[in-house]
Amino acid sequence: MSHFKHHLFFCLNQRDDGGACCGDRDAEAMFDYAKKKAKALGLHGKEGACRVNRAGCFDRCGEGPVCVVYPDAVWYTYVDQGDIDEIVESHLRDGRVVERLKI
Repeated sequence: MSHFKHHLFFCLNQRDDGGACCGDRDAEAMFDYAKKKAKALGLHGKEGACRVNRAGCFDRCGEGPVCVVYPDAVWYTYVDQGDIDEIVESHLRDGRVVERLKI
């Protein structure tokens, strides 16, 4: 059995060439928020079996900002904290994919 049931990876890439990137779309703040939310719900860490992680470029910046839940391989975009709440609560806690945010 895996150490964690789910990993939620956030692209935090910042492009130097001025191209579209998740880093320009508040990805760092949403990563921090997701981690706090998961901790508040008792999901983060060994006990909760979930981990919220930083990641580099997923090469999907045009669809971003982007995060992905593994091992389910479900890719999401998001706009605000409400979207992050839905991903953490529905997918990580309840095991339901958030269809409206899938990319």
